[in-house]
Amino acid sequence: MELTRILRDTKTIAVVGASANPSRPSNEVYRYLRATGDYTLYPVNPTITELDGDPAYASLAELPVVPDLVDVFRRSEELPAVLAEVLALPTRPKTLWLQLGLIDEQVAREARAAGIEVVMDRCLKVDHQRLR
Repeated sequence: MELTRILRDTKTIAVVGASANPSRPSNEVYRYLRATGDYTLYPVNPTITELDGDPAYASLAELPVVPDLVDVFRRSEELPAVLAEVLALPTRPKTLWLQLGLIDEQVAREARAAGIEVVMDRCLKVDHQRLR
């Protein structure tokens, strides 16, 4: 896995667990990525209808596109359900990115078996800033 290649080849990102609360890490990462202009972003959270003027989606299935990368901000015990949602998409995202503190080897094995690259326990914002 090469983070530079992943970040370069990614054009669309779904942020699962995106929050409208500015004090939440998912909000900070979403706003940072949006400000870079490098990606088309899709906030995914069933409890909000928009984030900074962008429409929010209740699930990955509701997105208008299959994203290149799914960036996950959910509790560890919810990762298998997120993976099930990813695997149910009509085509596979290239990358499943589990944010800082999220590690699930079983989810990673299943995603890789489905042809999805997996990044675990890393912050997309930090790596983007470092490698940009």
